[in-house]
Amino acid sequence: MQINLHQTHHTIADFNEIFSYLKREEEKGTFENSINLFPELFLCGYPLQDLLLTKEFIRNYHIFLDDIKTWWKEKKRNNSVLLLGGLDYRIENDIPAQIKNVVLELSDHKSLEVIYTKCLLPSYDIFDEAKYYSPGKEASIWTYQDLSFGILICEDMWFSPHYDFNPVEKLHEISKDKTLNGIFNFSASPFHLGKENSRMTRAKEISTQFSNIPFYYVNRVGSEDEIVFDGASFILKDQTISHKALSFKEDLITDDLQDAKLVDQKCEESKSKYSFETLFDTQLCYDTKPPKLLKFDDDSARTALHALHLGIMDYANKIGAKKFLVALSGGIDSALVLTLLGLFKSSEQEVEAVYMPSQFSANLSYEISKKLCDNLGIKLTTQPIKFLHSAIRNSFKENFEALDGLADENIQSRIRGALIYARSNQTGSIVINTSNKSELAVGYSTLYGDSVGAISPLGDLYKSEVFELCRYINKSYQDIIPEEVINRPPSAELREDQKDEQSLPPYEVLDAILEGYLSYKYDMKDLIDLGFNVDDVAKVVRLNNLSEYKRAQFCPIIKLKAKSFGFGRRIPITKKF
Repeated sequence: MQINLHQTHHTIADFNEIFSYLKREEEKGTFENSINLFPELFLCGYPLQDLLLTKEFIRNYHIFLDDIKTWWKEKKRNNSVLLLGGLDYRIENDIPAQIKNVVLELSDHKSLEVIYTKCLLPSYDIFDEAKYYSPGKEASIWTYQDLSFGILICEDMWFSPHYDFNPVEKLHEISKDKTLNGIFNFSASPFHLGKENSRMTRAKEISTQFSNIPFYYVNRVGSEDEIVFDGASFILKDQTISHKALSFKEDLITDDLQDAKLVDQKCEESKSKYSFETLFDTQLCYDTKPPKLLKFDDDSARTALHALHLGIMDYANKIGAKKFLVALSGGIDSALVLTLLGLFKSSEQEVEAVYMPSQFSANLSYEISKKLCDNLGIKLTTQPIKFLHSAIRNSFKENFEALDGLADENIQSRIRGALIYARSNQTGSIVINTSNKSELAVGYSTLYGDSVGAISPLGDLYKSEVFELCRYINKSYQDIIPEEVINRPPSAELREDQKDEQSLPPYEVLDAILEGYLSYKYDMKDLIDLGFNVDDVAKVVRLNNLSEYKRAQFCPIIKLKAKSFGFGRRIPITKKF
């Protein structure tokens, strides 16, 4: 027999799409003489959140399961078995009294019967599984004919002291003096930079504890709002990755079964502590005082591009968007966003850039915007805001008082926000946000102005990383981004001779402080002890805490890091700090 790992890509709750995948693989003969592994919650999608509590979803899910059972019975198959991630409901008085995250077996012997329930339900960062699911209480060895495999679902493989149950240890206990052919892990594991290596390292450690038996890891692909699933499924044999699926794309990997191994009596202690806190490592370099943000190297840039490609295009495809709109400023952030769309869009999709100069916009900003659009083959429309700005200033002076300072700067940004959404209504386009993580962290953006958009590609990239990604793109795509935008000092161009560094510390300092504060939870004293300037630290922390209300109203951010703004970081707006 063979083992097939199905790295699938589909839309949450699209039962027709999921069923179509099963039927296509059946027609190809993939299921013949094979054990087929499908990702965690393959039968419905992940994460479901409150959707799994709605009556319509529950009804459609159970109809779908019945359809699969009927389809499976209609044809005689040769030694085929499917292990499918899904849900198990207990309904009382028309209400879900209990929901479990399970693996179900579909074979000649079992018709979608539960063979394992997920034990560890994460409730950190983006996860809230303990809110919805009831945990399993037992480890499980699944047998089929003369084959035996240990089963784990995603989080079950991660050792962490904050859980009171260790599925890996329990699995080892029940497998003593038994022969196992391997361990199966069914995952819907979200992506962040460095996550793939963490998975493989942990798989090697578990395999070692079980006398180096094979480890089969199947993961899903796709983007759900801000969360990206990268796939990267793999098969580990003798501490070597023998098979690896593509990253960020649907794939199938196949392996011939090996002879079973007798599990050792002794279970070696874990070498690493894989608690949720240790997964959120700081990205700071301590070779210098004060520390600097680690360089965004070519590997990180390449992987980030793949993740952004999937995140942007999956979002657009799943909401049915064919047209994109970008407010192009002549700055590096909007230049990068437009470049991403230019590189990623399909022949059926359209991208339009709108340049909206004010009286403070430099000629260079237009020259950069025009050159970039020419390089990308994207339409550029110029819509000046000078006269609209002047009319609003005159109206305010007549009815209130003269607009000046921050109010005058922000009204320019809000005029642009209104215009870009008027164009969005005209053309049926979705606006792509251009803010970066540094700006979001310290509130250096205008609500209903430059903060508008349907989704944010750069919201998990610090400004210094935006520069690094632009340089990588130019190295890979023949200097498609004008060098002038990379070399010019960052500016919002909302007043005469404005520069970002007039309001903020230099980005190499700002970003390093933010990384320590946001990702590694350093407090002000820690940051000052590390060598950062007292005034810089105080200013950055103060601005971050004052800006929570802005982030609460921000659009979804494509998650690239272990700790990101968005769903995984929930901080009260009203608080004393």
